Amino acid sequence: MIQRRWANLSLLAVTAVWGGTFVVVKRATEDLAPYPFLAIRFAIAFLTLLPFVWVQRQHLTRTGILKGLALGCILFGGYATQTIGMQYTTASNAGFITGLSVVLVPVLVVLSTRKLPRLTLVLGIISATVGLALLSLGDNLQFNKGDLIVLFCAIFFALHIFLVGRYAPTENATVLAAGQILSVSLLSTLFSFLFPTGSLQFTSYAWFGILLTAIPATSLAFFIQTKMQQFTTPTETALICSAEPVFSAVFAFLLAGEILPPRGLAGAVLVLIGMLIAEFSGPKED
Repeated sequence: MIQRRWANLSLLAVTAVWGGTFVVVKRATEDLAPYPFLAIRFAIAFLTLLPFVWVQRQHLTRTGILKGLALGCILFGGYATQTIGMQYTTASNAGFITGLSVVLVPVLVVLSTRKLPRLTLVLGIISATVGLALLSLGDNLQFNKGDLIVLFCAIFFALHIFLVGRYAPTENATVLAAGQILSVSLLSTLFSFLFPTGSLQFTSYAWFGILLTAIPATSLAFFIQTKMQQFTTPTETALICSAEPVFSAVFAFLLAGEILPPRGLAGAVLVLIGMLIAEFSGPKED
């Protein structure tokens, strides 16, 4: 129980970092297109992990490396479909649909274990999903072709959380984290050449965004996620990650003066209630 609580708190801290860097990344990718930004960000993150991989080189196994690379391919699939889908839909639709991974992860768990989640966990998922809708969706909800692409993004992110939960207990966290970060960097580089869209200005702010996100929001964050998912469940991890737009809104207020409307505040409260229901409803079952 203590390990589970510490694991969930660590994952919440990672989610806070991801939410906190949203404003910076959004501004930085106005100067440097998303794929080159990701390529450099993840390359630097991989280089920072290399010394730790070397220290733990006895854990370098073919299976661990292949699992890490596979996780990275899935993670990049999430980033790629989100980036492409955002060109054809609204930010509010994309934010909500991406957050649907909180529903998709328990579906994957049920399909793999053939066991239904406990009722309190279902209530937490419902609360978080409604909260995401209030946070993300505007009054004039209109679905379009970009939404289907972003739905694949949610599937990729859900699959990533689910598989990390399966691989983490048996594989070295550093190897898994390094493998997936390397995959994202290489695939982002490839997509930068295949789809050369957007600005390519290596401004001081672009470098600021890259360096700020490379370690705390990438190498450290994915290492913590991989390590801590040994002690909690994929479903609870997805619920915790659903708080990312909440933290994004908090930091948007602190850094850019953006204020959530009452509807958004209600959504944030429901997301947090969903997390608390899951956290205090008993030991893990999936």
